[in-house]
Amino acid sequence: MKQRVITAAVALVLFIPIIWIGGIAVELTAAVLAVVGVYELFRMKGLTLLSFEGVLSAIGAVLLVLPKERWFFFLPENVSTFMLFYLIVMILLGTSVISKNTYTIDEAGFPVLVSLYVGIGFQNFVNARTESLAVLIFGLFIVWATDIGAYMVGRRYGQHKLSPDISPNKTIEGALGGIGSAVVVAFLYLLLYPAKELFNHGMFVMLLMTIIFSAVGQFGDLVESAIKRHYDVKDSGKILPGHGGILDRFDSLLFVFPIMHLFGII
Repeated sequence: MKQRVITAAVALVLFIPIIWIGGIAVELTAAVLAVVGVYELFRMKGLTLLSFEGVLSAIGAVLLVLPKERWFFFLPENVSTFMLFYLIVMILLGTSVISKNTYTIDEAGFPVLVSLYVGIGFQNFVNARTESLAVLIFGLFIVWATDIGAYMVGRRYGQHKLSPDISPNKTIEGALGGIGSAVVVAFLYLLLYPAKELFNHGMFVMLLMTIIFSAVGQFGDLVESAIKRHYDVKDSGKILPGHGGILDRFDSLLFVFPIMHLFGII
C-alpha cells in the first residue's frame, strides 16, 4: 500500500502540470503513453516492440494520437492522419505477400487492433484537453470516482460477482457503487462548472451521460482484465510500482474518452 501511495503521489506531481499546460506537453505525453501501451500489449503476447510489426504498431498509435494541425500540417487539407494509419495497415497486410504467407492476415490483425485500441483512446484524451481543461478533468473525475466508489462499496457490501470468469474480485454492488459515486462527483463538479455552459447540455442530461460513462469505464477495466487473463499475466507492465503498467491505470480512460467524443462532449 505504501508503494502504491508513493507512486500515485509522484505520478500526480508529474501529471498535473502537464494537463494544466496542455498543448504540446499533453500531446507528447499521450504519444509516449500510447507507445508504452503498445509495448505492454506486445509484451503480454510474448512479442517484442522492437520488431517489424511492433515498430509499425507503435507508429500507427502515434499517428492516431498526434493532431494533424500541429504535427502533420504538410498533408493536403482534405486528408486526415487516419490515412497515414491506413498506410501502416496496408504495409502489414502487404507483408503477407512479400513473406509468401508466412506472415498472415491473422498475425497482422494483432498490431492493427493494438494501435486502434491504444491510439484512439489517447487521441480522445488529447482532444478532451484541446476542448478545455475543465472537460478533461470532468472525464478524469468520472473515472477516478468510479474506481474509488466501486472499490469501497464492493469491499464493504459486495456479495454478487460481476464477472467471475474475468475479474473474480469485482461485484455488482461495487459496480453500482462506482456509478453512484461518479454521479455524485459529476453533480458537484457541474455545480462549479454549469453543464449548459461547459457541455451545451442540462444537468439532468449530463448526469444520465455520467451513468453511461461510468459503466463504460468499468467495462473498459473488464476488457483489460480479459486481455490479461487470456495471456495469463497479473499486470500489463511494471512501469508503475504498486500499480502495474500504463494500461492498468488507463484502461477505463481508453474507453470513456472515445464514448465522450461519440456523445459530442469532446
